Amino acid sequence: MLIDLCNAPLCVCVCLYLTRVSVWKVTKHKPNQKKKDKMSADAELSSILNRRQQINEALDNGQSVKPTFKVVNIYTEFHEFSRKEIKDYQVTFSKYDVGNDGYLDLAELKIMMEKLGAPQTHLGLKGMIAEVDEDKDGKISFREFLLIYRKARAGELVSDSGLGQLARLTEINVDEVGVGGAKSFFEAKIEQQLRTNKFHDEIRQEQEERRRLEEERVLRRQQFQQRAAVFQ
Repeated sequence: MLIDLCNAPLCVCVCLYLTRVSVWKVTKHKPNQKKKDKMSADAELSSILNRRQQINEALDNGQSVKPTFKVVNIYTEFHEFSRKEIKDYQVTFSKYDVGNDGYLDLAELKIMMEKLGAPQTHLGLKGMIAEVDEDKDGKISFREFLLIYRKARAGELVSDSGLGQLARLTEINVDEVGVGGAKSFFEAKIEQQLRTNKFHDEIRQEQEERRRLEEERVLRRQQFQQRAAVFQ
């Protein structure tokens, strides 16, 4: 996760500082280590406040300020994925990162979609990038690449959209099976899903039938008891 602490509200910065100091106080350290940790927390807060002052001065002068981000481990941020899944996504990302700069630019994304058998227009490619480009640099970082699969898993992507096709088609190696093979793969998955849904429907119908029969049995018993009570 990317957090611009310098643009965060002052209360947030102070809370973070107090949290660091509280942790320092309750953690058992050697005297020298305690002093170092305290200095580290003070230096961090000082750095944030100085950066905030620079931002305010730049904005007052009409200058633009580029955010600075703190990077959090992707395995922690994308906890819905297993480590294996993230590593597989990394392999896919690196495969199309021809420039080896850690980003997929528009040209690389264009080649990727063509190889996946789902070519996009220039505007379509720009739209794909914009949908996950959180730092607005016009490229897709690996973290932003993972956002595609997060959106796909959450059902937030239209199936035939650019990102929707990317998420689907990268589930298999299109280079090995070909576009036709990929189509067959997804058709098989859809058919399997339909069979699974049908199986679940049949189970649910059986459960409802058993429940209905049980309710009828209870009702018949109550009616019998009522008729028997008349002769007592």
